[in-house]
Amino acid sequence: MLNSDQTEIDLPPTHPEPESVFGDCGGGRAANGEDAGAAVVGLCAQSRAGEAGEAVKKDLQHLSREERRRRRRATAKYRTAHATRERIRVEAFNMAFAELRKLLPTLPPDKKLSKIEILRLAICYISYLNHVLDV
Repeated sequence: MLNSDQTEIDLPPTHPEPESVFGDCGGGRAANGEDAGAAVVGLCAQSRAGEAGEAVKKDLQHLSREERRRRRRATAKYRTAHATRERIRVEAFNMAFAELRKLLPTLPPDKKLSKIEILRLAICYISYLNHVLDV
């Protein structure tokens, strides 16, 4: 997960024209007649990826912190990670309510209560227990 002041985002590098992928990496034939471009493409792709990452960083430097944050949050990877974290948080929240519900006396004991009813009943039960201890 990135901090709010980090500028790196997971955007695919953009190429204005298809030929720019190979640029000056060579494309023709080698002296022995084999395709020299195929041997160099791997190296070119690595150097282009580094250049594209640097270009994205340079493009993002002029943006405000809020705009960088918005762009980072717009990526599919970020949204998926956020949805997973939220799902885990909600599950833990619901389990905590279920545990609290088990501790509260109600008739019938398996009666379904909303979250606000559980909280109100817990407040009343704690007040009752405090009153019992004070007597």
